[in-house]
Order: sequence, then structure tokens, then C-alpha cells
Amino acid sequence: MTAAAVELGDLGLDEGAHLLVKRALAGVDVGGVVRVRGRAPTLAIDLDAWCRAQGHAVAPVDTTGATYVADVRRGGAVVGRWRGAERAGAVDPRALGAIVDHPPARWGLAARGATVEAGAAGLDFPLCDRRVVWADEAARLYAQAAAAQWDPATAIPWDAPAPHPPEVEDAIVQVMTYLIENETAALIVPARFLAQLHPHFREVMQLLAIQCADEARHIEVFTRRGALRRDALGLSTQGGQASLATLVREPDFALAAFLLSVLGEGTFLSLLWFLRDHAPDATTREVARLAAQDEARHVAFGLAHLARHAAEEPTLRARLASAVERRHAALAGTAGLNEEVFDALVLLAAGGWDAAALRRGHAAVVALSQDMDAGRQQRLRRLGFTTGEAEALSSLHTRNFM
Repeated sequence: MTAAAVELGDLGLDEGAHLLVKRALAGVDVGGVVRVRGRAPTLAIDLDAWCRAQGHAVAPVDTTGATYVADVRRGGAVVGRWRGAERAGAVDPRALGAIVDHPPARWGLAARGATVEAGAAGLDFPLCDRRVVWADEAARLYAQAAAAQWDPATAIPWDAPAPHPPEVEDAIVQVMTYLIENETAALIVPARFLAQLHPHFREVMQLLAIQCADEARHIEVFTRRGALRRDALGLSTQGGQASLATLVREPDFALAAFLLSVLGEGTFLSLLWFLRDHAPDATTREVARLAAQDEARHVAFGLAHLARHAAEEPTLRARLASAVERRHAALAGTAGLNEEVFDALVLLAAGGWDAAALRRGHAAVVALSQDMDAGRQQRLRRLGFTTGEAEALSSLHTRNFM
């Protein structure tokens, strides 16, 4: 006894009639029967071939008249060309089993939650270990980042008055020059790992992509502010370049994220807040404030996924500590933060050449260094380092801030 019927009229399977048959079969259980009627001249041949390919059974009922009638018995849930297919997790990361520990290369570029056909060409993504890359906060941070994107052309008052002395403007240009090369490194690092990340971890992939967009925007606004009233930017030093090169060359995702996001960008947050508080004009103040807003998310993700990683791999903290020590040794022969940047920060905080103001400016930069150290130690403790370990590792962080 048939449970359903589908009338095809004169529509052939090669004209879309197979969609009507598929729809009818979807409405019956495995083993259920759908009666198919149609007048297309080749329906008997085409339906038989289609059913074999899909794993269904077809039994002709009436082949004598103008209307061909056959019963199609639904095959297994995964049949024909879908035999051996598998579900690639679930779309919603909160669903049970949605995020697998090691998504296989055979899933390739398939969307999470899709059914992956057997035999599909796979792609080898080196970053395919959930423990290394995942953070439960990734989706929330991405949504926050997407909502907080800002347009450099409208978010910053580029025509705000700048009543400060020419030397203070020169100091701003030097600091902006320094920020540009640091943000360039901060763009290159996530961009390099982004291409290695398995698409199964799509929230992390999206977050790294928007982090790259943030850094590109920061490079734009720092460059625009530096060139706003000057024809040339400031000095880029050998020591600064050497420090950033160690970040760009770090091949391990966890170690690179630690050195860049937790230590470097975390330290940079203090610098951007310092610039916001001591900016002599509204343009510089907004550039620093909006960049800091973005950088805070980068630090939050670095802490989130490294804290999770460290909880699952207790030996990670030892590797993180070794990375700090290796970087410190590699940079031992460099000068660290260039003198021009240090002096520029002092002058910005002072606001002029008055001796008392310069004393206050110098004290403010010393306090900035102390604030940077305190912030690094706090973040290190959040990753499970003891107070003594955090103090020692923070003291080894590059004097170039990033």
C-alpha cells in the first residue's frame, strides 16, 4: 500500500521532476513507498536510473498507457552518492558536540553543520586542534567587534584645532611612526595564522579576520595623523625592527598569540591610554581612544583561548615562559625602545619646554612603564603563573613595549 503519491504530469526528470519525487520521499520513512505518475516519454528510463543513483527501489505499476505509474521505495537515510557522508559538527557552537577536537582534513572548506560527501577533496589545515585555537568567547567577541567597527573618515575629528607648539607636533609624528610599524606586525601575525586555521573553527577565523581589519584601520589612522601637519614621518630604528621581527617569525600559534596579544598588545593598551590622556588635541585623543577600544578585544581573545589551552595542557605555561626567555636573549644586544620615542612621550606628557612640566612629563612616562609592568603581571597571573613567575617574566618583556 502506498503512503503518498506525486503527479508529474508531462514534466520530465531532466526538467526538474526529480525535485517533486525527492520532496515526496522526504515525507515518508525509510522503506516507505511513494507512487509516481507521469506522462514524460522517457520517464520510465529516467526514473529507474535516478532511483539507482539515489539508492531507492522502483517497481513499475502500469507501463501500458500514456501515463507511466511506478512505486518508489525510499532507501536508507544516507544512500547513493551520500553513502559514507558525515555531519561536520553543528552550526550553533553551543550545541552538544558542535565543536570537535580534531576536525579532519577531509571536511575541507565545508561549513560546520553541513553534511560532507564521502570522497570530497580534503585540505590540510595545520591549526586543526581545538585545544590550541578555540575559545568559548570567540562568537561573543566577534559579534562585539563587528558591531564596534568605526569609519576613520567620520569617527575622528581630523579638522580639530591643534594649538600645541611645533615640537609637540613633532613628538606626535614620532610616536605615530612607531605605532605604525608595531601595528603592521600586529596585522601580519594573525594574518599568517588565519590561512592555517581549519574552517570548522569559524568563529575564531572570523575574529582573526576582523582583528586584521582593525590593525589595517589603525595603520591608516596613525599614518594619517602623523602626516596631518608634516611632510615626512619620524624615525624607525634597528632595535624596534628587530623586536618586531621576533613576533613575525614565531611559528607556533600559541606562542605567537601569547607574545603578541597577552604581552605586546596588552602593554600597548597602556600606551594608547597614555596617549589618550596626554593628547594635546582632539584628533590625537580620538585616534588613541578608538585604537585602544579595538586592542582590548584582541587582548581578551588572546587571554581567553590561552587560558583554555593552559587548562587542558599544563605544560603550556612552561613553553610560554621559554618563549619569553628566548625572545629576551635574542634581543639582548638591541637598544630596546628608541630614544626618540621615549623623549616624544615625555614631551607629550609635559606639553612644552618648561622645566617643571618636563619633570612631570618624565614622571608620567616612568609611571607608564610601571603601569605596563603591572598589567603584564596581572595577565600572566590570569594564565596561571604564580606571582613570582609573573614578575620575573614581565621583567624580561622587550623594552620596545610590543
